[in-house]
Amino acid sequence: MSSTQIVLLGILAGGTIFLGLPIGRLRNPSVGLRALLNSVAAGVLVFLFWDVLTHAVEPVEATLPVAGGTGGSWARFALLFAVLVGGLAVGLLSLVGYEQWMSARVRRTPRPYGPGAMSSAEVAARRPSLTREPAARLALLIAVGIGLHNFSEGLAIGQSAVQGELSLALVLVVGFALHNATEGFGITAPLAGGERLPGWGQLAVLGVIGGGPTALGTVLGQVVTNDVLYLGFLALAAGSILYVVVQLVGVGLKMGRRATLYTGLLLGLLAGLATDLVLVAVGG
Repeated sequence: MSSTQIVLLGILAGGTIFLGLPIGRLRNPSVGLRALLNSVAAGVLVFLFWDVLTHAVEPVEATLPVAGGTGGSWARFALLFAVLVGGLAVGLLSLVGYEQWMSARVRRTPRPYGPGAMSSAEVAARRPSLTREPAARLALLIAVGIGLHNFSEGLAIGQSAVQGELSLALVLVVGFALHNATEGFGITAPLAGGERLPGWGQLAVLGVIGGGPTALGTVLGQVVTNDVLYLGFLALAAGSILYVVVQLVGVGLKMGRRATLYTGLLLGLLAGLATDLVLVAVGG
């Protein structure tokens, strides 16, 4: 398989994220539907957090001398454990800082609207933005978190293909494509029924941020085979996804539909589990 074909597999795996993006253009959905969409998105991300963290912890555990037998090494364990903890911290706390900085920046933005004719600044403010409204900022943060996760998936595809494990690479593409189809919905669920309908351009940018890193990871995975790098991106993805889950649960609690929140969390978790079982079945 050529390098071009491998990259095309990465694009296919990440491109399915666009299938769920039109959810963000729903007009005036009920509060119950918005709460359900929000909580299902959170449930999908809960599964992704568990799945990513599990894959990140496995190589760390394998380096323990007491667990890995003669192949274990305390020095190797210390290195990978530091990468795991550091990646989680950076992925989680950097988004906390980013959100605080972005919120402060939006509050400081002047709004020089005058009486009479609508000013150009007012026209610009009414256009969809990636960062202006809280829902748009949350969608962007979700896309960033999923993008980090998808980059690590792309690394796995590229490394498997370049090592000659083509069947494994194809299985990964199928499984990641299924996951990304649900992740696209997760990105734009907060935008459904928002103050401003997101434009197709905004949705396209969010899709590129969330799905594009799969192709980038596939390219890098062909030329760099590094367990530490792979672990680092898994940890970054886990930390960022954890932050987004907390944000989505907070939004769900503010809506006051607690039963819907927990039902949606369960449905999203089961949807993620179902796609994972399909991946295992295809690879079996």
